[in-house]
Amino acid sequence: MVRISDLKLREVVNVLDGKRMGVINDIDVDIEEGKIKALIVPGTPRLLGLFGKNDDLVIPWERIKKIGVDVILVEVYTTTEPKHK
Repeated sequence: MVRISDLKLREVVNVLDGKRMGVINDIDVDIEEGKIKALIVPGTPRLLGLFGKNDDLVIPWERIKKIGVDVILVEVYTTTEPKHK
């Protein structure tokens, strides 16, 4: 069993390009079904952080390939996933 607090400490890595995406900022949970719908990773800083950051990246549960001890492997084809509703 994995706790949500443990998930938030793990680095998220895209298996398609090996890019580190950061750690989990938030988790979207379907309360009625009791399932995690998506992981939310903070957006990357814009221009050295002077102009804020990009929108948070929402990674649907279906895109998670493996949850390891130290990292979570995901498969994200673009850097701008549509916002999860």
